[in-house]
Amino acid sequence: MDEREFLESYDPSEFPPVAVTVDVVALTIRDGALHVLLVERGGPPFAGWQALPGGFVLDETLDAAALRELAEETGLRPGEGALGRVHLEQLRSYGDPGRDARMRVVSVAYLAFAPSLPDPQAGSDARAAAWVPVAGAGELAFDHATILADGLDRARSKLEYTPLATTFVGPEFTIAELRHVYAAVWGEDLHAGNFHRKVLSVPGFVESTGETTTRGGERGGPKARLYRAGDARLLHPALLRPAREENVR
Repeated sequence: MDEREFLESYDPSEFPPVAVTVDVVALTIRDGALHVLLVERGGPPFAGWQALPGGFVLDETLDAAALRELAEETGLRPGEGALGRVHLEQLRSYGDPGRDARMRVVSVAYLAFAPSLPDPQAGSDARAAAWVPVAGAGELAFDHATILADGLDRARSKLEYTPLATTFVGPEFTIAELRHVYAAVWGEDLHAGNFHRKVLSVPGFVESTGETTTRGGERGGPKARLYRAGDARLLHPALLRPAREENVR
């Protein structure tokens, strides 16, 4: 049997139906704290519950579906404005047979990480949308609590091994401003002196502008030196989180 004959006789109804969705862990920093975008589901299952933004994949690529869902909740068009600066990457897939009561649904989750996104607006299948501090995200619909936890771990790891944190500060920044980004994403206080030393020990991470701030440094001290992002794409040595650093000693 050649391929044409096979396709003509092929009957997909012999197999159980499976739907594909995307869910987006959208993270940003607001008021010095890491926030996640959550929506209130407008209908069953889990009507009234908080959930990650997402939906069924239409006639589109997975990346396009993730951007479309994020755009629906932020009011921005894909590729334009702040949405065009979002770091978007595929997180992992979730396919437990019982994760959705309607049918077998496999979700491909995405991490969307951006320095600033506007106040959200609910999409067509949600009652409300809001940026919520990750520390205050409670029980979520489906397996979204697990997806959120995986997204947070990925984002925190990205800051260990890549210079992504420099996109959350201005073109010129102080080490203290960069430290505040790390502290917000990692969710822990960082020793100022140790962090300063580690950042400057990573080749290509940051480079001095030769200038200082026009304002006083931390706690009214001397004016701080200004830096810009370097040309490194990976950080070596990595800036490990304090807890992880203890484990590798």
